[in-house]
Amino acid sequence: MDVKKQEQGAKNRLLGKWGEALVANDLRRKGWRILASGYRCRLGEIDIIASDGKFLSFTEVKLRKSAAYGTAGEAVTLRKQSRIRATAELYLARYPTKLQPRFDVAEVYAPEGADTVDPRINYIENAF
Repeated sequence: MDVKKQEQGAKNRLLGKWGEALVANDLRRKGWRILASGYRCRLGEIDIIASDGKFLSFTEVKLRKSAAYGTAGEAVTLRKQSRIRATAELYLARYPTKLQPRFDVAEVYAPEGADTVDPRINYIENAF
């Protein structure tokens, strides 16, 4: 892999972590408790697992500069949804709960990337 691709990959990962932190902070402001961030297991990863006392949200965060080529949520393909579901099943087997599980997508629109002054977050509850 050439150096430019490695650098771009590192920039994209940092930007993704920035978007996830933005969404986690927004959820906290709305009264949600973040139970896990970047939860990983052998089947996949879930960006944010949060609870509001009624729901247990497995949230996929997608960041885009704009929706010019489709919404950020459209990037959560059927294959990605399947991996998130399988990862959530393992999480629930390890951490049983009486809360209603839900799969959400948080679309983050940041035209200037991490330099965006007022990024827009659009939540899609029960996205899949």
